[in-house]
Parts: sequence; C-alpha cells; structure tokens
Amino acid sequence: MNYSKKTIKDIDVSGKRILLRCDFNVPFDKQTGEISDNNRITAALPTIKYLLENGAAVIACSHMGRPKGVWQRELSLAPVGKRLSELLGQPVKMASDIIGDSAAEIAKNLKCGEIMLLENLRFHIEETKNDPEFSKALANYADIYVSDAFGCVHRAHASTEGVSKFLPAVSGFLLSKELETLGAALEHPAKPLVAILGGSKVGDKIGVIKNLINLADTIIIGGGMAYTFVKALGYNIGNSLLDEEHLELAGALIKEAREKGVVFLLPVDTAIGDRFEIGCEKKTVKTHEIPDGWMGMDIGERSIAMFSKYIKNAGTVIWNGPMGVFEFPDFADGTRAVAEAIAACEGITIIGGGDSAAAVDQFGLAEKMTHVSTGGGASLEFLEGKNLPGVSCLLDK
Repeated sequence: MNYSKKTIKDIDVSGKRILLRCDFNVPFDKQTGEISDNNRITAALPTIKYLLENGAAVIACSHMGRPKGVWQRELSLAPVGKRLSELLGQPVKMASDIIGDSAAEIAKNLKCGEIMLLENLRFHIEETKNDPEFSKALANYADIYVSDAFGCVHRAHASTEGVSKFLPAVSGFLLSKELETLGAALEHPAKPLVAILGGSKVGDKIGVIKNLINLADTIIIGGGMAYTFVKALGYNIGNSLLDEEHLELAGALIKEAREKGVVFLLPVDTAIGDRFEIGCEKKTVKTHEIPDGWMGMDIGERSIAMFSKYIKNAGTVIWNGPMGVFEFPDFADGTRAVAEAIAACEGITIIGGGDSAAAVDQFGLAEKMTHVSTGGGASLEFLEGKNLPGVSCLLDK
C-alpha cells in the first residue's frame, strides 16, 4: 500500500466546501450522560482549524456506536457538536439528519470559515453497506473530501471510501501523521526494531506476527496470547487462556522466527491468580510451571527485566496489546513496566492504539511516546500490511 498521500496542504481549500470525515465516536459517562473523554475531538482540531482559517466551509461527519440503521437518541452527535463548539470557540451548526432537509439547508447556507456537523452516519444502514447512492448524497454537499478518521480507514464504508468515487480525496493532519509514522516504522525503521505484542488471542495477531517476522529484529509476546505459545512448546499452562484453534500455528510461528534469526521472546515467569477477579490469590511462578487450577494474569519480574533490556536498546519500538490484565491493580505491573521501559527508550516509540493506548494514558506516559495511534483495529491491520480501503482511495502525492 502506498502511504504517501496528498494532504490538505497539497490543495487549495479557500472557498471550497469540505466534507470532513472525523472519528467522534467518544465515550460517555453512563451516570451523567456527559462526554467522558475529549481526546478524539481534540485530535481533529488541527485539521478543522486549518480548514476554517484558510477559508473553507466544513461539513464534518462521524459515526457513533453501532446503531445499525436505527435512530437512537443516546447515540446522537449533538453533544459532540456542543463540545466541539466550545473547543473551537465558534458555533457548530448541528444538523438533525444526515442527507435530509436539515442537513441540506444548513449545508446550502454554510459560509466560508463556518462549520456544521451531520448526525450519526450509522443512523443510515447505507453507511456501513457503502451504498453508492448514499455516498453520492454525502458527496453532493462538498467540493473536496478530507479523511481524518484513522480509526475507521480499515472499513470500506460510504463516508470512508465510497465518497472518494465522487470527490477528490485527501488526508487531514491526524491521518497523515499516522501514515507517515507507521509507514516509516514498517518500510525503513531505525534498527533494531522491537515489536511487542499482547492481548488475549493469538488469532487476533496472526497477520501482524507473520508480517513482523520479516521486518523485526525482536518479537516480544505477552498477555493472554503468550500461553498458547507456551503450550505449543509442550508446557502446562494450567487454566490460562488457550487459543486451541491456533495452537499448531503458534508453534510454527516460533520455528519460523528462529529460522529467520528473529529473537522471539516469551515470558519466563508469570504472575498467576486462582480465579479471574479482583482480589484473587496471587503468586509468581516460572511460566512453564503454571499449576492446574491457576491462570496466567501478568508477566513476572524476570520477564519484565528481560523485555526491558531489549526495549532499552531498540531503535524502533512498536507496541500493540497489554502484558496482562492491567485493569486489575494486582496484575498491572507488567503492562506498566513495559510502558515505562518504552517511555525511557531513546528510539522511536509507537503505541498501536486500543488497549495499549489506554494503558499509556492511564499510566500518564502518553506524552513520552513518539506516537500513540488513534486507531486500534486500523493500526493492527496496518501492521499486518493489509490494504486499508480508506487510505487506498486517497490521492497519491
């Protein structure tokens, strides 16, 4: 996939109407109903401000949740419009629909330097089906399409790929940074390249591991998925997570990595619990000696020291997936220690979105990383080397 795409700086936006795809799928506090995390909104501000300050009229759009074509008040983007207005310091004209009378009327009268927000795109089932007529209706609002929702570019939806068939399509600053940073890490990384992969299932990371075996110098495996690899080597893992479907493949991946000279690290000690809940009994054992009735919940101190040694000397670090059940305070040490080691690394450090991004944010380390990706699923597919439809459709530089 070509990562070198035109951005809003490569075109003249003055006097143009811009259909801007953002990722405003923000979390809400269930008790107060208020937006609990502004990050996805603030991440879009540099692109929005640039467009407005350079004389464009902005028609912003996004999805929220998974309404599957059903209008749901709790998934309205109205609160996002209000918060965006506060952050921009200017009105955001909120449409009550997507391709109906309200949106059409506001868009028709939108002046340069003004911004409007369409309602939740997924209130129309045609959005996720990438319906050509729906794509065309969205495109009719604008002269140019700008994609700035990296977390959505792995989906071929109407607002991420379909509209590019009707409008010239370029990237915003947020998407451009993702492409440049992740693209450079895969195409010409500073060496040695250390890839750290965690999470629960091997199946979720097979494509990433296969791709990185050809690129990385060291692959570190942690989290629940590590126990499938340990089992593949013939050891007992007690009641730890096991992705039995991919057990044979796990063994084959270890063999392939070793044949290609890639250092493939698994935890040597493990913090285990007698049940999966906060407050369970905890102890640390050698990873290949997990007793029956116990489950691996985190990497141990010896594993932390071993992993940290490789991280310290890395030219590039890519991290996707926690080292354990970091939501449980007793089993957060491994994920925290790896995050701290990455933060202290003098090389390029990339956090691949999702739980890893949540972890570095929780530990107050996000600002110490070179790049924290805004897309969990998208960054994962990027690391797999997959074609991302919402990127491929953009104009090449």
